[in-house]
Amino acid sequence: MPEHRWDSGRGPLHTRICDLLGITHPIVLGGMGGATSPGLVAAVSNAGGLGTLGLSGRRPADIPGLIEQIRSATTDPFGVNFLLFGVDDAAVDAALAQKPPVVTYAWAWSDQDLKPYVDRAHAAGAIVTYMVSGVPDARRAAAAGADAIIAQGSEGGGHVGLIGTMPLVPMVVSAVSPVPVIAAGGIADGRGLAASLALGADGVLLGTRFLATEESPLAPGYKQAIVDSDGHDTTLTEIPDLVGGSIWPGALARTWRNDFLAEWSGREAELRRRRREVARQVATARAAGDLRHVPLLFGQDAGLIDSIVPVAEVVSRIVSEAREIIEQRLGKAIAGG
Repeated sequence: MPEHRWDSGRGPLHTRICDLLGITHPIVLGGMGGATSPGLVAAVSNAGGLGTLGLSGRRPADIPGLIEQIRSATTDPFGVNFLLFGVDDAAVDAALAQKPPVVTYAWAWSDQDLKPYVDRAHAAGAIVTYMVSGVPDARRAAAAGADAIIAQGSEGGGHVGLIGTMPLVPMVVSAVSPVPVIAAGGIADGRGLAASLALGADGVLLGTRFLATEESPLAPGYKQAIVDSDGHDTTLTEIPDLVGGSIWPGALARTWRNDFLAEWSGREAELRRRRREVARQVATARAAGDLRHVPLLFGQDAGLIDSIVPVAEVVSRIVSEAREIIEQRLGKAIAGG
């Protein structure tokens, strides 16, 4: 079990992840593709966490400008994220040429060699993290030289595996020790951070909580759908990927059960046949701001989110709540009072 330390009083929680990534708080923004932006990334880094920009699907020519936008808004560390199953090597090269402090990879095919990607990032001076949804991939990433492993449970929004965060995190911690682990999936507050530290993780990665912030690039209606969710209204499905024409290696998408999902659930075979037609309908609905007829991806932790606030407030609340739990509630339990 890794050791954590924190100062009594107002000091930040401090773990090995803070030292590794050069951050104040053990809190990381998930690299959620188009759901991240330079502004959101910089806001998380400025708040003492690690902002991460999703670069999969970005044109290589656009990447230097996106990274420059981050650097113009923060002097703190940040990361970039790539999905390896459909990776564009030119995009990776374009990102590495900008010397990002951290590179995060995820979702490789089973026959992809991770080591060349890890080595390329290390050669550019970056720390490398790798996201997994199971123990075999965690071992594989650690063997390839990843500096930290992100263990993502099925409660998270977007593309996830089938095992929950609570059992997955300690399993991965045991499998890859002494490589530090970051917990992800269903974490939105200080209770989740404190619990993750208790499970042996050295930090947490948040997605849905940061989507419902003032700096998030999502449409206001999307943010409000997260706030309005009770956490019980999402499901794991392949429908968003069928519409998008993509195949993920072993992942399902945690998606809001809105009218669109209700219409196509159980009709996946027909959706495959009509994919292009339905994709046009989705594009029209999205342009019109009709969020009940497009796939919306967010996690079960939406039930823990009741407001759209600045990123700095999210980070501050999480750290303060986690400190209180560790120092007060758990301390009292040990003292027997």
